[in-house]
Amino acid sequence: MSNEMIFVGAIAGAFGVKGEVRLKSFTSKPESIAEYGPVFTDDGTRSFNVSLTGHLKNALSAKLSGVQTKEDADALRGLQLFVPRGKFPQLPDDEYYYAELIDLGVFDAGGTQIGKVHSVQNHGASDILEISQPGTSSTVLLPFTRKNVPKVDTKASRIIIDPPDGLFEDLS
Repeated sequence: MSNEMIFVGAIAGAFGVKGEVRLKSFTSKPESIAEYGPVFTDDGTRSFNVSLTGHLKNALSAKLSGVQTKEDADALRGLQLFVPRGKFPQLPDDEYYYAELIDLGVFDAGGTQIGKVHSVQNHGASDILEISQPGTSSTVLLPFTRKNVPKVDTKASRIIIDPPDGLFEDLS
């Protein structure tokens, strides 16, 4: 894996008066954000070691290195945090990090390119691929199931899909 930076969390604001922050983690296990080593800002100019201090509703409380006061923590509100891709463990063949799927070509079973993966979403029930179509600004949402997506080949930068009838025809 490369040293590409992967978005793993964001600071939602201060928590308490001793420099702790409300930390939203976007890792599969929220607590894992503290296990990847330092987290970095998107431009790479700042890094923080993360020590988790508790669980909050929809967030974690954490202490970040160098953040001593409530004012320091407040100043970080909205800051996105990243980790080098190489810090993530290798996955089994049939599992993927969302970041690996972004921009992969999407093809039907006959080999015709339908579009590219614009994003991967999960609103609680299952993963959904947002597929952008060439030459338009429209996107299609496709549940990321084995039936709809029988083959993912990250090495060849392509996904083969078998979408429900009519899903792509109605978008011209």
